[in-house]
Amino acid sequence: MSERTHQQERAELHRAIWNIANELRGSIDGWDFKQYVLGMLFYRYISEHLRDYVDQIEHQAGNLGYAYAHEADEVAETIRQRLVNNKGFFILPSQLFENLLQRAPADPNLNMSLKEVFTQIEASALGTESEKNFKGLFDDIDVNSNRLGASVAERNDRMVRLMNGVAGMNLGRYQDNNIDAFGEAYEYLMGMYAANAGKSGGEFFTPQYVSELLARITVLGKSQVNKVYDPACGSGSLLLKFAKILGKENVRNGFFGQEVNLTTYNLCRINMFLHDIGYHQFDIALGDTLIAPVHLDDEPFEAIVSNPPYSLRWAGDANPLLINDPRFASAGVLAPKKAADLAFIMHVLSWLATNGTAAIVCFPGILYRGGAEKKIRKYLIDNNYIDAIIALPEKLFQTTSISTCIMVLKKSKRDNATLFIDATAQFVKTSKVNQLSDENIERILGLYSDRMDSAHLARLVPNAELAENDYNLSVSNYVEKEDTSEKVDIKALNAEISRIAERVNELRMEIDAIIAEIEV
Repeated sequence: MSERTHQQERAELHRAIWNIANELRGSIDGWDFKQYVLGMLFYRYISEHLRDYVDQIEHQAGNLGYAYAHEADEVAETIRQRLVNNKGFFILPSQLFENLLQRAPADPNLNMSLKEVFTQIEASALGTESEKNFKGLFDDIDVNSNRLGASVAERNDRMVRLMNGVAGMNLGRYQDNNIDAFGEAYEYLMGMYAANAGKSGGEFFTPQYVSELLARITVLGKSQVNKVYDPACGSGSLLLKFAKILGKENVRNGFFGQEVNLTTYNLCRINMFLHDIGYHQFDIALGDTLIAPVHLDDEPFEAIVSNPPYSLRWAGDANPLLINDPRFASAGVLAPKKAADLAFIMHVLSWLATNGTAAIVCFPGILYRGGAEKKIRKYLIDNNYIDAIIALPEKLFQTTSISTCIMVLKKSKRDNATLFIDATAQFVKTSKVNQLSDENIERILGLYSDRMDSAHLARLVPNAELAENDYNLSVSNYVEKEDTSEKVDIKALNAEISRIAERVNELRMEIDAIIAEIEV
């Protein structure tokens, strides 16, 4: 299928989502309704996923007229355990999205019907391996919230409109989607909210072009990795880029992450399912990565990506346990309380495999500030852990206009030097933000892969020189900007000035002669 057709499908899908958002938002100012749209989208997805799975088995067995959606609940109960073992959850035929939607307009207790379905889906995973990945997934869909309406009837009316809107989205069968329609729908919604929700939106959404650049840096030259990790995973968009770039089967041991915000943690797990990542293929944990890290006893990660919050306040040396934490102790100092950026860097380094690569989006201040941050930079450079620093263009993110940067970490390098890349001019302008085009991404990856000097774009700097420069890692200190001002030939300019002066004198003499003639 052509890229033009893909774009048309995306545009149609985006228009449908926008219409749903406007329909639901109505006149309610400030209502953050993303959890309802995303939750209902998730409900539709897992309903169709399970239905199609059962139908396919029956059709392959020769029962071509079989339809799980029309099966009796009592009969479906006989295969409950098998479905839970294979898919991690179970939904009765009567509780499938399409069947509940059909009854919804005439159901005066729709809110309770939905609540019962969500409860039973989560309960189907209790006591199984998939329990932690399903528990609480529907907690943010409060069908009895006053934000839906003052009365039960009003709330039910909104839920019917929401279900109809989600049902009308042209998602197709998840196996046949040409554009990963469920994933596209999710990401478009997240982009909408990141654009309109200010900082809180950006906390769980990293633009796709940034996600792709980070992921491709970490897997450069590899066709598979053992597993991938993000210590501040938000909605999981960074992790899921590996599934698109490598194929999920080439992330051998799965997708791992940790998220401190409960709502975003739920969104991340939903996102995994929406992208057809099975419950046994991901492990997303809830909690503060810096204070209470999970996955401590797991095998180190071969690919780590992250866009942690900038200048986050944390306990730092006020917590005596952190001072001796193996993740931070080797640097001899903790990141300052007012800026945990380098604490995330040290955490990532600790979790990184010997043959692995990490790419982290950073606030540029950590590259040049003094105090504890300078001591941590010294530790990283003296031990040759920083592979590259890449300066990014400004306005790449919805929530900040500053030029961010990427720090690339490696534990096994082929040289004792750090590559600096100035990619601040690698972008295309849009109406609101700048973006990285495919060509921009390829250009940056080319510079990173070549690992050599390129005038005004990149420079490979010996770590000894960085030490001489007081461990200042600002890209502008090492990569000279191209002078785009017009070049002036001084000799030619002076000659032209002399010629003009001579001509002025000639004209004056001619004018004087004409005036003298007139006077006579």
